[in-house]
Amino acid sequence: MKESNKSLITGLVVIVVVVGIVALVGMFAIHPQSEVLMGEADATEYRVSNKVPGRIDSIYVHEGDRVKAGDTLAHIFSPQVDAKLMQATAAQSAANAQSRKARGGAREQQVQMAYQVWQKAQAAVEVYRKSYERVKGLYEKGVVSAQKYDEVNAQYKASQADCSAAEQQYLMAKEGARQEDIAAAAALVNQAGGAVAEVQSYIDDSYLIAPSDGEVVEIYAKLGDLIGTGSPVMSILDMSDCWLFFSVREDMLGGMRPGESVEVRIPALGEEHYKCNITRVQAMASYATWRATKTNGQYDVKSFDVKMVPEGTIEGLRPGMTAIIDD
Repeated sequence: MKESNKSLITGLVVIVVVVGIVALVGMFAIHPQSEVLMGEADATEYRVSNKVPGRIDSIYVHEGDRVKAGDTLAHIFSPQVDAKLMQATAAQSAANAQSRKARGGAREQQVQMAYQVWQKAQAAVEVYRKSYERVKGLYEKGVVSAQKYDEVNAQYKASQADCSAAEQQYLMAKEGARQEDIAAAAALVNQAGGAVAEVQSYIDDSYLIAPSDGEVVEIYAKLGDLIGTGSPVMSILDMSDCWLFFSVREDMLGGMRPGESVEVRIPALGEEHYKCNITRVQAMASYATWRATKTNGQYDVKSFDVKMVPEGTIEGLRPGMTAIIDD
């Protein structure tokens, strides 16, 4: 009798357990668990590249270092740029000398020489004038021939022309270079200065400068590496400019619109929820094929890229951390 009661009780317990399991399965089947949206954290990344080809001779930071905007990160040695600077500096010196010469005019000795030539020409004019007047008087009396008179007259006029030319040479030497020549010399100085400034900018660019505050996450080049123009040398993450992005199926977008706010949990930082503002909802280039929305019809659900920015600073948040939106 006792064995029969035990069997009956055991059977009832088994039945109750089975019924409970079936009830739980049915409950979950009728009320499926809510789906969880999972995303990832990211931050603005700057790739520091070089403008001047050369060889890396100094790296002043290490991976993981915090840097400030304007900090010097590395130096690239380029002998070609140094040679160009020497050429540009020499051309600038020559242009400056030409400009000083144009602005200074002729030397004092040259001015005095031109003056003496003019005085000599004036004396010659006076001599030929007297000879002309004397021969003219004799010609009018019929003492000398017309040919002799013409010769003396031509010499007198030639001396006047020579005197006028000598005077102009003296005035030109005294006045100095023409304004056009001075302007041309000044333009050459500016051109040479521009060439020096250009090369100097290349020298300045041989020092790689941090574009913003951030953290050095990766250094691609090593000391002694020869790199070309535009080659990335290192990457810097701006940890103050972090955001979260989610790939969300269109049937799960719900009320996600730009300007709306949602509660986000970062498992790596604990169970605390953080308020984030949606800044972008954009269709992704490819289609998601996770599941069909209808049994009949079978069309693919498109996915959207949802970007959101935390309302405040989330301490400890780093790119790559998982973000979760609990439904």
